[in-house]
Amino acid sequence: MKYLLISLLLALQPLIITMDENKQDNPITFLALGDSYTIGESVAVSERWPMQLAAKLLDKGITLKAPKIIATTGWRTDELKTAIEADKELLESYGLVSLLIGVNNQYQGKSVESYAPEFEELLQMAIKLAGGDEKNVFVVSIPDYGKTPFGASKELQIELELNAYNKIGRDLCKKYKVRYFDITPISRVAKTDPELVAEDGLHPSGKMYTQWVDLMFKNVVKMLKK
Repeated sequence: MKYLLISLLLALQPLIITMDENKQDNPITFLALGDSYTIGESVAVSERWPMQLAAKLLDKGITLKAPKIIATTGWRTDELKTAIEADKELLESYGLVSLLIGVNNQYQGKSVESYAPEFEELLQMAIKLAGGDEKNVFVVSIPDYGKTPFGASKELQIELELNAYNKIGRDLCKKYKVRYFDITPISRVAKTDPELVAEDGLHPSGKMYTQWVDLMFKNVVKMLKK
């Protein structure tokens, strides 16, 4: 019986190796949609949160392609939608899709009422880009820039308005059964910790993005291993 078991394991070894090789040959694709907070304004490329997340997943042994980022500083929801529709290099589906958008709608004085249908449309687009599987999508809340030197003069107004924006995002995630990561409390610590703010006095530092990734990480791993 012992020799039979050894023979069986030796026979299965090539199959096991092939399965491992196939896993390496088919890394997970990651699409990150957003604005300055996704493109990482004022930080190094390696400090952007999608890049930090990808690096941490690779360290965990999860094979992942370099993230494709569709994001530009200053974009509103409508501008992100236009950019997605215009991108001719998008894959038919991605293994992981993130969405973080809305701060510029608020900054430019757009109403929460106008934000809601535009964000919902983007969420629907994200799900479609994830192969129609909402379990492959996650939304990141809008950080509170009112706690930065740039936004300090309107701190309370910004906080109240972003709370309303984030409620829209959270409620729509519940509706579509999409995972929602609330990083806003982390962003508010910047009021007392200047190391969480980039040199421009407005955007998150690489250190803050690391904290975002730490908050997301375990659940993202679960999403990918489902």
